[in-house]
Amino acid sequence: MIVTDFNGVALQEGDNVKISKALKVKGAGITLKRGAVIKNIRLTNDPAEIDCKIKKTAIILRAEFVQKT
Repeated sequence: MIVTDFNGVALQEGDNVKISKALKVKGAGITLKRGAVIKNIRLTNDPAEIDCKIKKTAIILRAEFVQKT
């Protein structure tokens, strides 16, 4: 299973990614700003999603909204 960012670059466990557009996180009450860096991502069983922690909150993001740094 290969997980890719919005540019088609393959992502791996522990990579750092950057948010490509502002995202409102439902249920958490936070907004992720464009360009925010997320460190140490984890892959899920779904190739379209990644798991990460932002401000001590576990969040699942769609891979189409991130770019590998």
